[in-house]
Amino acid sequence: MNKQVAIELKGISKHFGSIQANRNVDLTVYRGEILSILGENGSGKTTLMNMIAGIYYPDAGEIFIDGKPVAIQSPKDAFDHKIGMIHQHFKLIDVFNATENIVLGIEDGGKYNLAKAEEAVREITEKYGFEINPQKKIYDMAVSEKQTVEILKVLYRGADILILDEPTAVLTPQEIKKLFNVLRAMRADGKSIIIITHKLNEVMEISDRVAVLRKGEHIGTVETKDTTEQQLTEMMVGRKIVLNIDRTQVENPADRLLVVDLNCTNQEGAKVLDHISFTARSGEILGIAGIAGSGQRELLEAIAGLQPLDSGEIVFIRPKKNLPVSFYHKTLKEVKHLAAEGKFHYEDGTPVDLSGKKNGEIKKLVNDGKILFNEDEVMSLRDKTPLQIRELGVRLSFVPEDRLGMGLVGNMDLIDNMMLRSYRKGNSILVNRKPPETLADQIVKSLEVVTPDLHTPVRKLSGGNVQKVLVGREISSAPKVLMAAYPVRGLDINSSYLIYNLLNKQKEDGTAVIFVGEDLDVLLGLCDRILVLCGGKVSGVVDARSATKEEIGLLMTKSKQTTEQEVSAHE
Repeated sequence: MNKQVAIELKGISKHFGSIQANRNVDLTVYRGEILSILGENGSGKTTLMNMIAGIYYPDAGEIFIDGKPVAIQSPKDAFDHKIGMIHQHFKLIDVFNATENIVLGIEDGGKYNLAKAEEAVREITEKYGFEINPQKKIYDMAVSEKQTVEILKVLYRGADILILDEPTAVLTPQEIKKLFNVLRAMRADGKSIIIITHKLNEVMEISDRVAVLRKGEHIGTVETKDTTEQQLTEMMVGRKIVLNIDRTQVENPADRLLVVDLNCTNQEGAKVLDHISFTARSGEILGIAGIAGSGQRELLEAIAGLQPLDSGEIVFIRPKKNLPVSFYHKTLKEVKHLAAEGKFHYEDGTPVDLSGKKNGEIKKLVNDGKILFNEDEVMSLRDKTPLQIRELGVRLSFVPEDRLGMGLVGNMDLIDNMMLRSYRKGNSILVNRKPPETLADQIVKSLEVVTPDLHTPVRKLSGGNVQKVLVGREISSAPKVLMAAYPVRGLDINSSYLIYNLLNKQKEDGTAVIFVGEDLDVLLGLCDRILVLCGGKVSGVVDARSATKEEIGLLMTKSKQTTEQEVSAHE
């Protein structure tokens, strides 16, 4: 039986100034199929889909719907041609319920008949197997329910061609399974579905065909059943790459960061952290899993000194045992005091007795490295600002979820953003730009950052390249604790594995790595232990080597906090 073409692109090109986002792209989408769009960051996937959705207009080429040429100059034009796009960042009004959001903006020539609209919404939900209460307020919904409302919005408007941008990014395995069942039901009803995603395992599971873009050009479209993840990756990158997370064994772990009974309330009075306790260890990657809004952001920001706490303690353990004493962090008075408390020993293990020794003798012993610490140093980070934490000599790096709002300054170039970590170290009123320039150049080369030059403002880079710059800068400081919130979000498969390898290298160097991720396959393959949050509480801590996605998915949606005995049993 011949396939019916739903939409066809011929010779589509798009420029933004001197940058060519798409070049002569030919693409066909059939009725009753799920087509995945793959490509590296900056390959033109989103730009191409935005032209179909009416957000951009092509510089050259034609778009055909049901074999007829059409001009799509706005999202309204797209809807008129029964095309709807579901963006990764939802566009909903929190105080409205599902039905009100779905009908908002539709002109029917009179007042809204919400009862009739609700009946129509229920018919759509029953037809495709959605699970949603049309009267439920958006602010009471889980992420998957909000996504359902966005899909229903385009179906209510009669869309036959649906474009989904990273639809599984913030869903649990159980929610992904439900979404895929809905997409299959829509495909069976003759809908054409286009999915932009970086998750190759999901591409293989749900799609019928896969279209690959590279550097703005359409490399080819293949039948999913006739290809493999490795072949798709090679099409995207243009060369053979290894897709393995080489997780090493934990060697000589030591407690590095203790989080004890943290409680935090946000500005609206809601409790976002509820009795959170865990330990991060050197030479280990601790994963943090949870559906969006479970407290991941607040937890990392609290540790970094950016989030005020109601109660609890954050303790950093500086590894100093058997390391030489230094006047860099200790004054002569402090050295004498600590020696009197028995905190030091000589190289042969005998206790240090400084009584009766002159200051010059003590300074010589310290400068010659003859006095060693007996134990590690315990330091409280509670209520410390990021600057105060740094002044304590604590090497803590943080890759925040908000890249440009918190991590980097968008209007600054790459060199100046490197300098944000080092400008206070200068010895004069003039800053030395050479070291940050060297660092920026190293990051661009090692992480394959696509940028015209080092003087380009970071806001002009693609999201994936902005992320590379941020991760590279934070790792460059050789941290003892590295916290990374969604460090591969928006990155293509090649860049993602580059970041995974960097995190593994930090682990091997003895860093305590805290990794917040949304892909459970990655969490299970990269981390050593996984702490699961649900509603601001710890619902479990599992061994990543033996846990399953289903087990973690259940913990992510657990209604009550796991008891201390359950958590400690996993640790």
